[in-house]
Amino acid sequence: MKVLVVNCGSSSVKYALFSMAQEKKIAWGLVECIGLPEAYFKRQSVGQEEEKTLCKVSNHFEAVELIINHLLDSEKGSIKNIDEIYAIGHRIVHGGDKFSDSVLVDENVKAGLKECYSIAPLHTPHHYAGIEAVEKMLPGIPSILVFDTAFHQTMPDYSYMYALPYEYYSREHIRKYGFHGTSHKYVMQKAAAMLNKPVDEVKLITCHLGNGSSVAAINNGKVIDTSMGFTPLAGLVMGTRCGDIDPAALVYIMGKESNLSADEMNNLLNKRSGLLGISGLSGDMRTIVKAIQAGNKKAKLAFDMLCYSIKKYISAYYGILNGADGIVFTAGIGENVPSVREKSCENLENLGIELDMNKNNTPSHEERFVSADNSRVKIMIIPTNEELMIAREAMKVLTNH
Repeated sequence: MKVLVVNCGSSSVKYALFSMAQEKKIAWGLVECIGLPEAYFKRQSVGQEEEKTLCKVSNHFEAVELIINHLLDSEKGSIKNIDEIYAIGHRIVHGGDKFSDSVLVDENVKAGLKECYSIAPLHTPHHYAGIEAVEKMLPGIPSILVFDTAFHQTMPDYSYMYALPYEYYSREHIRKYGFHGTSHKYVMQKAAAMLNKPVDEVKLITCHLGNGSSVAAINNGKVIDTSMGFTPLAGLVMGTRCGDIDPAALVYIMGKESNLSADEMNNLLNKRSGLLGISGLSGDMRTIVKAIQAGNKKAKLAFDMLCYSIKKYISAYYGILNGADGIVFTAGIGENVPSVREKSCENLENLGIELDMNKNNTPSHEERFVSADNSRVKIMIIPTNEELMIAREAMKVLTNH
């Protein structure tokens, strides 16, 4: 039984084909730079070398067609006919307050997704194009939408509401939604197993740290707060996003630079800030770490600001949870940059949070504990697997439908 996972980004389509009996990935790849002359198709199957070729795709619909035709290719494909695919799982960035769980696609669901266009205009139209392409290329095979925001829908109203006039919530649905939910849910389940506790009895602080980063407070298996907000801009300092900021600073800047449009301000906050904005070098942590080693003071400042923001959220969520069983680090930075984990957990011994330096600095791609033996709060590194979680969600929806 195979499940195809499709992830349509703003200019890319990633895919993975899973054999669900063993939960093994058997084919994967992406179409990148859609609509540009340098567009390319990178793909790989189990037992085969990665291939990368230039391709001409003008939109996400064509990219999905390219991927499915490759999977069906008689020489290099991974399936002989479409009937081998049991379901398609689609990663959807924003479900607004309409979708609190994964859902089987029908016309009502598609109409509801269209209503989310205004909340996530850079992603949702592309998600929709991917759904329609799959429906054309794989007729009769059920599609399931898995939302980044869904796992966070258990937040209480006093956690997700903003203190704006209430009409902006009731009319425009402006509230905290949270993101990376699929990743937070995956590592929560793994962490509970590592701690030998049922999911509905575990208290966790999960830190998804990549180019985009977020922290979630999980009480008895349910999110009660998360750092990202109405959009993925809020919360931690990130690769190119500013994170938390006094909104009056933005009003002030726009007053000083009267020719700065709302779109340009949005670009400044999302694409030109964060590690890139402070260091002037890059939003990539690997570049930042190398620059620090070379004595670059702005790179060091950017690094310190990121780690301080992580530490601040860990401390706040520890208080909200009234303690924690564990802290999880995941995603590109969380899994692979020991110095970020070290700095983010520094001087938290009074909270029972103590890192083992040797364990933390030992390279590994496995899930593991890196806390000191006497640490009351266990510190874990758990490689995330959002694609597998989406495939699991697709199976669960169809089983329960």
